[in-house]
Amino acid sequence: MAPSTAPRESGAADAADVWLPIPPAQIDGLPDTFTYRFWDGDEDFPADPARCAFYVVPYMKGQAVSVRPLPEMTRLRVVQTLTAGIDHVAGAVPDLPAGTLLCNARGVHDASTAELALALTLAALRQLPAFVRAQDAEEWSPGVHDALADKSVLIVGYGAIGSAVEDRLLPFEVAEVTRVARTARQAPRGPVHALGELPRLLPGADVVVLCTPLTEETRGLVDAGFLSRMKDGALLVNVARGGVVETDSLLAEASSGRLRAALDVTDPEPLPAGHPLWHAPGVLITPHVGGPTTAFLPRAKRLLRAQLDRWARGEPLQHIVAVAE
Repeated sequence: MAPSTAPRESGAADAADVWLPIPPAQIDGLPDTFTYRFWDGDEDFPADPARCAFYVVPYMKGQAVSVRPLPEMTRLRVVQTLTAGIDHVAGAVPDLPAGTLLCNARGVHDASTAELALALTLAALRQLPAFVRAQDAEEWSPGVHDALADKSVLIVGYGAIGSAVEDRLLPFEVAEVTRVARTARQAPRGPVHALGELPRLLPGADVVVLCTPLTEETRGLVDAGFLSRMKDGALLVNVARGGVVETDSLLAEASSGRLRAALDVTDPEPLPAGHPLWHAPGVLITPHVGGPTTAFLPRAKRLLRAQLDRWARGEPLQHIVAVAE
């Protein structure tokens, strides 16, 4: 039997608090069924956590803050993240009350993350960081650089974000887009290959874009063997999670000059001062900014309004990725 997505009939009145990391008054159209509490990771909780039935995890506050109230949320029914990845709370799922749903924010970050994937790709290929440094030095440094046009692109992780990346690649006249996901399937634009086919597919890619969630299967996926199969001069773009890439293996390839990389995420993260990745040749780094843009808040509000409306009506929630047993 599928788990209920509405509050339990027994005790619903005692546990109908909804914790939001966005002030409730700023979200139009919330159902009036619940008592809303604003909590964005402050030291003090806004109310007794035991009364919370629907917990929206604070955004970009780190794992420790995200899971801190969970042990006291004894009547919890739903945990809703505002991220596509759920690795910062997944470890707490086994200890949640049985039947508690974990939902991610599929769709909220597609546009912003895909934009950044494209921006990183273009910046690395056209060597924009070198031009910025030349401008700082007041040097005029023309040259011939790679175009995205006519390149073969391999997308590893073909969910909503991977599909959005392809949407933005096609107008740039790429030669080919190859799609890879956990399992093979047919997508509207063509076949999606399974992860097991990567050894065959990697040698043909000029650009490899990582969009895959961080799971036990994908942790360390981009290891020395993966990187060795990439063609000389290829570009690795990571807008997924830092843990998908073995940093030491990437450093070895980048330091040799054989591969280039554009990274929005790193392992460790934040990347500490003095880490060799900061100054590795051909590596462009941004500080995990794929999601936090002006596009985030309107989409996050729409997601929360839709999810809470469904829950108030007793309808199935969307984007369920795990259920506590």
